[in-house]
Amino acid sequence: MGFPWLQLPFLFLFHLLFTSVQLCQIPAENLQLIQSLNSELLKIAGDGSQEPDPSLYLALRLSNQHNLEKEREYLNRLSDVFQPQSSRSGIPSDPSHRKKPGTGELALYLLALRAACQNMDTPERNRAVTQLKLLLNREMKHIGHKEKGYPITNYFQYSLGILALCVHNKRTDPEVIRKLLSAEHHDRFNHHQTPSVDTEAMAGLAFICLEQTPRYPHNLQVSVSRAVKRAKAKILEARTRDGVYGNIYSTPLAVQFLSAVGMRQNQQEFSSGMAALRQSLEQGDFQNNLIRSQLLPALYCKSYLDVASMTCQTQTESSVPDLSLPKPQGIDPTRNISIRLEARKASQLLYQHVVVVPRGSSLLEVLEAAAKDVQQPLRYETQKTLSGPMLTGVMGEKPQEGERKYWRLLRHPNSSLDQGIAEYIPQNQEHIILKMTSW
Repeated sequence: MGFPWLQLPFLFLFHLLFTSVQLCQIPAENLQLIQSLNSELLKIAGDGSQEPDPSLYLALRLSNQHNLEKEREYLNRLSDVFQPQSSRSGIPSDPSHRKKPGTGELALYLLALRAACQNMDTPERNRAVTQLKLLLNREMKHIGHKEKGYPITNYFQYSLGILALCVHNKRTDPEVIRKLLSAEHHDRFNHHQTPSVDTEAMAGLAFICLEQTPRYPHNLQVSVSRAVKRAKAKILEARTRDGVYGNIYSTPLAVQFLSAVGMRQNQQEFSSGMAALRQSLEQGDFQNNLIRSQLLPALYCKSYLDVASMTCQTQTESSVPDLSLPKPQGIDPTRNISIRLEARKASQLLYQHVVVVPRGSSLLEVLEAAAKDVQQPLRYETQKTLSGPMLTGVMGEKPQEGERKYWRLLRHPNSSLDQGIAEYIPQNQEHIILKMTSW
């Protein structure tokens, strides 16, 4: 028989461990910019035509300003999609609309529930926790005994899953943790010989959480503490002269990690990263909603780890100004540009053509225009992901199930694009290569 009061001291300690001690001083001249981002995310949350995204809800909950009514409505929409049986709408959900989330999406949903201070002691919520544990165990088995394999998804989602369980004070299989420790120690987060800063940061957040909840064998706790130090060193090493970590789109999570690890605003490594984020936000560089959702907590010196100490009773309604962020120039229908587009699989040339589109068109719009070309139509397929549409097939060629290949986006001759097909805006005479690549 369990005695609930016996858990109270530990739960109180768990809350204290994650109570943020960093006070974020936001310069007055930057406050309106951050409020504009907050306002934009609220507008997206109010758009019923868009599928609800748990990362966006997390950003709203970690903000310093709240529209509590809109946040409640958005949480109900999330529940309708992820756990329709626990929805408050009272309307039976169409089985075809029920999401079967993977590791990353389910982890974000569980973090969203914690950010909403939801009661997790219900059959539906317990099933969600159990499902995440099962997904992580499948990922672990896919990595294999000698750590030569990889997760079914990737180490970013694997780390996110461990973080979500930890934030909910749920025990993770120690072997699942050891696989992540081994991958981090042996630099398996690299992508084309380049360190993946956002993966390192997400793994780092998971390690900080595990370090602060000592419930595992001593040797595992020691390894976790060492991993936190390694992650910090690697992220700081990835800082460029411009103050970004890796690239500007991996910098929000890097800053989240540095905030969680206790780095102060007056430290140059931290302040330069924040300055780079604010400058890019002001220039309209952040158009991807997932990156924007990672950015808002970072600008408030917060991280996903902060949801562990969230106390919803103390939050009050506040007025979020109706502001807008600077936007890219947009499409200019009066001026056309030419883009050379080619697709390759190994040495085989699958497609090559010059596509004419209006200036300001995204790469996705270039692909759409190429598909409509009567003489030489491009055939391509995309898949909807949390970070936007992802190119999955070109001219009938697509990775087989279990095959670690993807369509890499390159600027000639061999420069990877930092953005996805929906955000990247090619320039006139640019040469874009779609290349089937192993990862």
